[in-house]
Amino acid sequence: MLFKSTVSALALTALAAGTAAARDNIQIAGSSTVLPYAAIVAEAFGENFDFPTPVVESGGSGAGRKKLCEGVGENTIDIANSSSRIKQSDIDLCAQNGVTEIMEVRIGYDGIVFASDINGPAYAFTPADWHAALAAQVSKDGALADNTNKVWSDVRADLPGDEILAFVPGTKHGTREVFDEKVIIAGCEENGTYDLHLAANGGDEKAAEKACMALRTDGVSIDIDGDYTETLARVDANKNGIGVFGLSFYQNNTDKLQVATMGGVVPSVESIASGEYPVSRPLFFYVKNAHLDVIPGMQEYIEFFVSDEISGPDGPLSAYGLVSDPELAKTQEMVANRVPMGVLN
Repeated sequence: MLFKSTVSALALTALAAGTAAARDNIQIAGSSTVLPYAAIVAEAFGENFDFPTPVVESGGSGAGRKKLCEGVGENTIDIANSSSRIKQSDIDLCAQNGVTEIMEVRIGYDGIVFASDINGPAYAFTPADWHAALAAQVSKDGALADNTNKVWSDVRADLPGDEILAFVPGTKHGTREVFDEKVIIAGCEENGTYDLHLAANGGDEKAAEKACMALRTDGVSIDIDGDYTETLARVDANKNGIGVFGLSFYQNNTDKLQVATMGGVVPSVESIASGEYPVSRPLFFYVKNAHLDVIPGMQEYIEFFVSDEISGPDGPLSAYGLVSDPELAKTQEMVANRVPMGVLN
């Protein structure tokens, strides 16, 4: 596919904020992480096909999936972007509202990174450090205790002595689910706090994980309900703060941010593709199949999105920071055949 013009990152904001002039536009909402990728594809699609440019909005992964499941018809969206996998509760809600066939499209992979002001100290973290810094309760002398750590060197002696202040994704963001699972719960297990929670909850594993994920409410851990631009603004205003970002957002702001290692690994496209970096996740969008033959250009847009020219290792999404899916050919075949997802494993 030859593009009529170079995809411009400057158009992302305009695309995200736009509204449909008529319902012949594809309507997309959801993850702020997937937003820039979808906006790049929407712009290129509008330039290269005889269909209106799709409208791409943010709002969070969970909110996007909820909107997808509101029902079928022109007053509902067509596609939900998501940085975490759909839940069975979403599928059940869809079914209740007549959305009976959903296609799951994996577009590639991204990493969650931990970045601070470029002029501040460098950090080398483990998941155990983040749990010990942010959890409401931690292990102390073999028992559960309220977290009183004030500076990072309280967590681990060789970390900088800067005040702990973390800007983490709010609970409606797909990034939060990955942060909870691969950083907070993993760290809770690493530092031994999980075993204490497990014992305190009579061996109930789900209750122990929930207790691990309970974060401090004393201003040390701050939920960010907006997108990564809000997190960046918070870090800019609080030079000792550390923000949780998607890899691609960090890569486009290296003039302002420096990134921490996690488990001794520098986050990069290469370390995520190899599986070496421990905090990575697949990115998806979910398609309302009932709209495929109703909304003009919808099938064409989906096929365009997962084409080698767009989502392959040499495409514009890779240049922006997406780690290309090694099983992209399987996704292309599934999209061509409009295969709906089955029961979650």
